[in-house]
Amino acid sequence: MELPLVVGVDGSDAGLRALDWAVDEAVRHGLPLRLVYASQWERYEGVAPREDAPEEQAMADRVVASAAERAARRNPEVEVSVQVLADDPVAALLREAPYATAVVLGCKGRGEFADLLLGSVSLSVAARARHPVVVVRGDRAGLESGHDRVLLGVGDTAQGSAAVRFAFREAEARGCVLDAVRAWRCPAYETADRAQRAAGPEHHYEHQASELVDAAVAEEAEAHPTVHVRRTTVEGPAHKVLVRRSAAADLLVLGARQRHGHFGLQLGRVGHAALHHAACPVAVVPRG
Repeated sequence: MELPLVVGVDGSDAGLRALDWAVDEAVRHGLPLRLVYASQWERYEGVAPREDAPEEQAMADRVVASAAERAARRNPEVEVSVQVLADDPVAALLREAPYATAVVLGCKGRGEFADLLLGSVSLSVAARARHPVVVVRGDRAGLESGHDRVLLGVGDTAQGSAAVRFAFREAEARGCVLDAVRAWRCPAYETADRAQRAAGPEHHYEHQASELVDAAVAEEAEAHPTVHVRRTTVEGPAHKVLVRRSAAADLLVLGARQRHGHFGLQLGRVGHAALHHAACPVAVVPRG
């Protein structure tokens, strides 16, 4: 049986947008949903009485019940289960990740830049999970899959990576184009005397990027012959290139390098930029 999509729900608008996206995603892949609400009120039971504990539990029950009703209204054929966990949200969702096809979270910033910034729970889970995490953010066209395009950021070691496989499965399920993009840059010291060269150094780096894209998608392209792959190389910083191109995508898929033995955030500059500023949902898929 396929593992479910786990959706972090909290009653917020961002959480509801993530829930709607997850229902549509569950339909595409034939997956069940598990709606998870995490709260810490039970942690203190037996240590110090808390008069507000029953109220918090009732609120949690209301949140998951309302979320389940919303999912049923969006598509009654999706199997939905709910779970209320007595724990810190980040810790709870990280424990759920190994038992999910992906963890789906909303993008909830604070203050006047709330539509641009990312909440701490989503950032922490995406950065630390060893399984796929999707942060649902972006404009209406991206949220409603109006572009018919999945964007894959091709990293240095993308060949055979989980992110590439994830991107191909998404493009196949959606019946859309897979845009595999590799950004490249020519070191400044190599361009200083390029006017004196027969062929500029840019050609070397662009060709290198093109070869990397071809190698990254070759195996999965053969395994998914119905997916149309658009291979693209773009000069510029990767984080800017991918954020800019996300405006014409329904999903941005990125690989994440896990630093074994190192506790803490695993994301680099590209991952952070995408999670904070992309114009479409972002899937962070750890390598290996």
